[in-house]
Amino acid sequence: MIKWLLAWRYFFKRPISILAVTAVALCVFIVLVVMTVMNGLVRDFKQKNHDYAGDCIIASDSLVGFGYYEELMEFLQKQPTIEAVSPVVRGVGLLSQPGRDWNMGVEVHGVDPMLHSQATNFAETLYYRRENPALAFSPMYAPQADGCILGIDLSPSYRQPDGSYAHAPQPGQYNLMLSVFPLNIKGGLQRSIDMVSTKTFSYSDDSHSGLVKVDGMVVYVPLEQAQTLCGMDIPIKRISSLHIKFQKGVSQRASVEEVRQRWNEFAAQNASRPGGDLFANVRVQSWQENRRSTIAPMEKEQTMMTMLFLMLGVITVFIVFVVLYMIISHKSKDIGILKSIGISLSDIVCMFLLFSVYIALIGVLIGSAAGWAFLYKVNDIEGWLYEHYHWQLWDRSVYAIGKIPNKVEMDVLASIVGSAMLACMIGAVVPSLQAARKRPVQSLQVNQL
Repeated sequence: MIKWLLAWRYFFKRPISILAVTAVALCVFIVLVVMTVMNGLVRDFKQKNHDYAGDCIIASDSLVGFGYYEELMEFLQKQPTIEAVSPVVRGVGLLSQPGRDWNMGVEVHGVDPMLHSQATNFAETLYYRRENPALAFSPMYAPQADGCILGIDLSPSYRQPDGSYAHAPQPGQYNLMLSVFPLNIKGGLQRSIDMVSTKTFSYSDDSHSGLVKVDGMVVYVPLEQAQTLCGMDIPIKRISSLHIKFQKGVSQRASVEEVRQRWNEFAAQNASRPGGDLFANVRVQSWQENRRSTIAPMEKEQTMMTMLFLMLGVITVFIVFVVLYMIISHKSKDIGILKSIGISLSDIVCMFLLFSVYIALIGVLIGSAAGWAFLYKVNDIEGWLYEHYHWQLWDRSVYAIGKIPNKVEMDVLASIVGSAMLACMIGAVVPSLQAARKRPVQSLQVNQL
C-alpha cells in the first residue's frame, strides 16, 4: 500500500508531472482525432466501392467480353447463397452534343437498371428515379426517347462549394451523342468502312456513386443498346461482367469460392461452343479483389499515417523518462530512507512504475475526452469556419468528401490507450531501475542531503 501512496504523493507534489500529463494528453488527442478521421475516410471509401461493385464479380479482362451469360445467370440464380445477378457491358467511347463543338472520352456501361439495383447500390445513386429505377432510362420530358444516365460530374448538376449538387426540378431537356468503336468476337473492328457506332440519347438522370473516377467518366445506357454499340450483339450476345449479391448472413469468402467453382464447371461445359475461347479471359473475384487497384493506394496512405503517428509515442517515452529522471535525482534522500527501512528493490521499481501509470491514466483520460468532444463538434466547427472565413479542411468543390468522419471506434480508442500506457511504462523503466540500484549509504551521505 505504501508504494501506491508514495507514487500518488510524488505525482501531486512535483509540478513537473504536469508536463508529462500534458504530453500524454496531447499525443492521445492528436492520434485519436487523426486516426478516427483517416479510418472513417477509408471505411467510407471501401463501402462506396462495395456498393458500386456488389459482393462478387465475374468479369472479362478484355473488351470483347464473354457469351452465354443468360444460361450462366439462370444457373447462378438457383444457388441458395445468391440473391441477385446483374449483367453489365463495358466499353469506351466519345461523348458529344449535337450542334456543339466538343467531345470527351467516357466509359460506357450498359445495365438493366432493375437487375443492377438488386445486385448493387445503383438505385441509391440516382437522383430523379431513385424510388423507381425501372424508369431510369425514361426521360421525364420525353418518356418514349432513349435515355442515358450520366455520372454526376458529367451532368448539368454542378457541384457547389459545400460539396452538394444543385439539381433542377427535373432533368434538363437536351440530347447527347455517344460514339463507340464496336469490336468483333476476335477483338478486331467489327466494320471496315463505317467503324464507329453512334447513337443519340436524351439525358434522363444522373448517378452519384461517390467515386470520383466513376462519377466523372461513366455514361450508363440500356444493356441491349450498349451491346449493339459495342458490337456485343453478334454473332452471340456478350457482356463484360456479372455482378452478384449474396444472401445476408452467408460467408463472403466461402460464397466467392463457391461461385468460382460454379464458373469453372460452366466454362468447362461450354468451352467447345462458338466463342468458348473467351472464357479464358474471365476471372471470378470478390469485390475487394476487383476494386484492389482503387482501394490499395488509400490503404497504403492509412498505413503510412499510422506509422508516422506512432512516432509520437517516442516523444511520450522521452518526456516520461526525463520527468522521472529529474524526480529521482531530487529524491535521493527519500529513496535512501525507504531502502534503509527495508523497502525492497522491486517495491522501489514498482513505486516509480505506478507513478508513470498515474501520468498515463490522467493523460489518457484528458486526451480521450478532449478528442471525443472535438470529434463530436468537428463538422460544426468546420461549418462555422467556412461560414465566417471560407475555410474547409477539404475543398468540397474538388474532393468527393461529405461530412468529416467523426465516429470513434472502440478498438482504435483501446489501441491508443494501450499504446499510451505502454509508452509511459517504457519511459519509466530505466529511471526506476536506477532508483532501485541506489545504495542507502550513498543516498544518505551528507553531500547528498
